[in-house]
Order: sequence, then structure tokens, then C-alpha cells
Amino acid sequence: MLIKGDGADVIDEPTGWPQQSQPGTETQPETRAQPQPQPLRRTDPDPEGLSRFVERFASELVEAGVPRMPARVFAALMASEKGQLTAAELGEQLQVSPAAISGAIRYLTQVSLISREREPGSRRERYRLHDDQWYLSFSRRNEILLRWESTLRTGVEAVGTESAAGRRLEETLDFFSFLRRETASMLDRWIEHRDQRRREGGAG
Repeated sequence: MLIKGDGADVIDEPTGWPQQSQPGTETQPETRAQPQPQPLRRTDPDPEGLSRFVERFASELVEAGVPRMPARVFAALMASEKGQLTAAELGEQLQVSPAAISGAIRYLTQVSLISREREPGSRRERYRLHDDQWYLSFSRRNEILLRWESTLRTGVEAVGTESAAGRRLEETLDFFSFLRRETASMLDRWIEHRDQRRREGGAG
């Protein structure tokens, strides 16, 4: 930066270097950066955020083939603090009728995603998730695959292994058998992983 002097150009000190105060000038107080407020740790759920999550998760379950109302009930239970709610609590949260809740509970119970518990000293029931609902769900799927394999073997025998239909059924049988074995191995690894996370104090 050039400063015009008495008939000569004087080179000023580089910008950013400390400048010496000139007589008669006042030193401006240094401006300190204000500390940024730390985000508050939530101890209570955000009702609007919770509602958005429940509806979004339910929509994704619907895309996977779960009926709409059971999907909403399951998502609400997943997001509840204790993993259990009464029919009245579910109805109030989802803004639906008792009949709609009843039908959803019946579906989720039949597919073993939730169970019923009667409150001590009361006729009121609570509906709760299984502690290892995903593990149980995949384990039961393996049981279904095993039955399918047995049925497919009878089909292969019926149409013959050298026919086009036989080869198609045999490949389907091989696929389900492979999937069942790999799922069983994956579930064993999941148990090891889950137990390690719990020992370390992780979220699972």
C-alpha cells in the first residue's frame, strides 16, 4: 500500500502487521469473538419432530408391504421411550379411532412384532415391542424359507430336473437355501456385535 508523503511515496507496513500508535490517536479496544451458545441436550421429545418421524417411518414400512395403520402403530411404539403404549395412548398420538388401533394391534401381534401385557391390578393392556424384534423377525423369516425349500424340492421332483421348469425351481431352491444360510450367519454376527456394544455402553 502506498502513502503519499512530501514529494515521495512511502511504503506502508504490510496489512495485518501490528501498527504503532501515533501520537494523538486513541487505541480502539480489541473486539473479542463472542462464544457460540452450545446446543441444549434434549431430555424430552420434540412433538413435531416425533410426529414427522412416525409418519415418515410408517410410509417407508408401507412401501415395504406393511398395511398403513399397523405401520403407524409400530412406528409410534418404536419412538416411545419404553417401547410400550396403551391403546388410548396410541389413539391420542395418532389421532385415530379405537377400532383402527385394535385392527393394527391384531395384525402386529399375528406377525409377532409386538406382544400384549396387562397392567397389574387393571384390565387395561399395554402393547410392547419385543426386545430383539428385528432378530426375531429375521429368525422367523428363516423358518419360512426352510419350509419353502422343502416345498420347492417336491416341485423339482414333480417336473424333473432336466426340464426348464425343473431348472427354474432348482435355482429358486438354491437361492432360498443360500439366503437362509447367509442370514443365519449374519444374525450370529449381529448378536456378537450387539453384546459388544452393550458392554461398551453403546446404543446398540
